[in-house]
Amino acid sequence: MNEKVLLTGITGYIGQHCAYELLKNGYEVVGTIRSRAKADSTRSAIESVVKADRLSFAQADLLSDDGWDEAIKGCTYVMHVASPFVLAEPKDENDLIAPAVEGTKRVVAAARRAGVKRLVLTSSIAAIMGGRGTGLFGPDTWSDTSANIGAYLKSKTLAEQAAWKVAEGGEMELIVINPGGVFGPSLGAKIDGASVDIIKRMIAGKMPMIPDMAMGMIDVRDVARLHVKALTADGAAGKRFIAASAEPIEMSTVVNILRKAGYNKVPSLKAPTLLLKIMSLIDTEAKGMIPLLGSKASFDNRATFEVLDWNPMPIETSIKEMAAAIA
Repeated sequence: MNEKVLLTGITGYIGQHCAYELLKNGYEVVGTIRSRAKADSTRSAIESVVKADRLSFAQADLLSDDGWDEAIKGCTYVMHVASPFVLAEPKDENDLIAPAVEGTKRVVAAARRAGVKRLVLTSSIAAIMGGRGTGLFGPDTWSDTSANIGAYLKSKTLAEQAAWKVAEGGEMELIVINPGGVFGPSLGAKIDGASVDIIKRMIAGKMPMIPDMAMGMIDVRDVARLHVKALTADGAAGKRFIAASAEPIEMSTVVNILRKAGYNKVPSLKAPTLLLKIMSLIDTEAKGMIPLLGSKASFDNRATFEVLDWNPMPIETSIKEMAAAIA
């Protein structure tokens, strides 16, 4: 296979797994990095699991036009994974929204100019269920950005909507993957991410109580496999695919898995919602949780099974292997 894929966000948790899957399947990969300083550690992490002689790097920043046309030259496909994911609520929501929206528009526009065949975008269930309360949500649902859903949920929604708008009317095919909470081991480099941080804090005893949260979940390796499958799958063009368990998984379930695996510092008490709301007045991380509290969203993920041939890993395996990799 001589097809080349531009992969944004290759230094990140999901991006590294996507690079592994692409290389394993014979693609040539060009990973975009903001700084050359991260190239060596990223290459080492990926080389720990797959031969990386078909991996190269290109310097490009989501907030600048520089470098994108050169990086994308000769690519058949683009996989746009890069986007900030922080649980803490920023003082100014645009600190999170602007990079996500402008960066996505920049990458999609560059892909169109280059004549790319298909672009696979990483979005989130955050773009589907925010501000909608409890219920069953499918690929046709969008988060309500007029509701108080927080900067992260709003950023994912607006960035995905921007991608559909920029791609509209062109020959390039756009496909969107909407993962839920992503768990599972990283490839070895130092990785920052909300789910990694949650598990790290739990097993270290630094999270005194469990928030009343439940979400659709997925293994990071499944997320990567779905992205690669979406590059060539028949019937996938122009569609959104929910990459999350159909039923929400309680954070208390995650706690039970960790405690059974021997992590005794994991909290056992559930945090009262009122307490978190009071804490949110002074704690940006608590404030970021507020839009997710009490939500019990279920998802219609049938198309992900049918079109992308998804065979999900058990989330218990994901949690235990993630904890073992961190500990």
